[in-house]
Amino acid sequence: MDIEQILASGSVGELTRAYREKRLSVREAAEWHLARIEARNGGADGLNAVRELAPRALEEADAADRRLASGDADGLPLVGVPVLLKDNVTTADGMAATIGARALKGFVPRREATVVSRLKRAGAVVLGKANMTEFADYTSDVMPSEFSGAGGVVRNPRGPAFGRGQGSSVGSAASVAAAFAPVAIGGESQNSIQTPASVAGIVGYKPTVGLVSRAGVAPLVPSQDTIGPFTRTVDDAILVAAIMSGPDARDSVTYVRGLPALEMPEAADLRHVTIGVPRIAMADTVEDAAMQRLFDEALRALAKGGARIVDPCDIPGARELAPLRSSVFRTEFKQAIGEFLREHGAPCGMSSLADIIAWNEAHPDAIPYGQSLLLAAEATNGLEDPAYRADRLNDIRLTTTEGIDAALAAGGADVLIAPMGVAAKLTGKAGAPALSIPVGTLAGGARFGITLYTRVGADMRLLSIGRSVERAIGAGFQSS
Repeated sequence: MDIEQILASGSVGELTRAYREKRLSVREAAEWHLARIEARNGGADGLNAVRELAPRALEEADAADRRLASGDADGLPLVGVPVLLKDNVTTADGMAATIGARALKGFVPRREATVVSRLKRAGAVVLGKANMTEFADYTSDVMPSEFSGAGGVVRNPRGPAFGRGQGSSVGSAASVAAAFAPVAIGGESQNSIQTPASVAGIVGYKPTVGLVSRAGVAPLVPSQDTIGPFTRTVDDAILVAAIMSGPDARDSVTYVRGLPALEMPEAADLRHVTIGVPRIAMADTVEDAAMQRLFDEALRALAKGGARIVDPCDIPGARELAPLRSSVFRTEFKQAIGEFLREHGAPCGMSSLADIIAWNEAHPDAIPYGQSLLLAAEATNGLEDPAYRADRLNDIRLTTTEGIDAALAAGGADVLIAPMGVAAKLTGKAGAPALSIPVGTLAGGARFGITLYTRVGADMRLLSIGRSVERAIGAGFQSS
């Protein structure tokens, strides 16, 4: 693979090997990616995936080159690897953390998120911030996922627009698909990694809640929030997530969950893997014939590779879960965003959700789709509200004991499989891990992918199987 191919579509391993073989410098790689962002991100027809470039990116690249030259880069698995961050991840380099909202466009944090510190210690070069849907797609119930009050409209380099309900990590996903960086960090409460990855034709990994620290990341729903990578390969996703994973004193959930840091698992032998296919209110919701054909082809490829396919392998609570509208999102968001704002010294003069709502009311041009979800959150009665507590318990019941766990047990399955991000509500409320893998291209260039998921805490088994599934059906990565 020549240098241009490595930069445009190569894996992290191929990139770092080029550095160590002195075929490419880190500064050259950083400049290549920055030039690509300059050429394709801005303007009337630009992707608008990147909101801000890091002021120290080239300094970090030069420092990485010095470490490589001195032999001081051993043990740095991400040495010189360009990374973009979702805009709710804080840094301490002068970049803003707007959470996609114009109301917080001037928020410049003084402390960086734990995941940023861990990525940098592994040698990564932070290139900048990727646009995200405003308040992680929790501003208005009619706002498309492509929209950010702080950053404008993000365009998908691979097909249709990021429409309503397609997840908030759209800038991160679009950036990897467009080869603005080989790695981008996103986050998911429900849908925000799985669907953008599928729509953009890349790999996305949502870890079990509590495996990766959320400290320094603006919250949406703390009981469901997690941080994960977008990459070109499953192996790269595992590598990046392993670096970010592990206990963190700044996020108590990482201790409560008690999960060890990730390691690179051996690829599973598909002859010893059982994959369940939940149909009711899951796979049977795919109405597009071309998508259904690709999904069926993927199942046949897995069976040919030796996997046992249990079809159907249904979720007992699926029909009850599908129309469910619980109070968990709005109740947790009100408290969590207030705590985050106060922790950061009331940025832009705002210390509560009420302050944000008042600012938006005074600047209606900043919220062209309104703020119905913010208003609904403000009207909630706190985490002690019996209705909230009942809803949270019901969410857990429907997605674990009568959800993922029940389906896995009934089918004797290791993992479950879904087209695109249709299982995101299920995995989100459960806090369960999910891995999205590209499969193919539809007429007109739209992408199709599958998502593997399993029980809470079984990330290593999921990723082991994911490595083999990618080899069996993965379409691979091609930059647009």
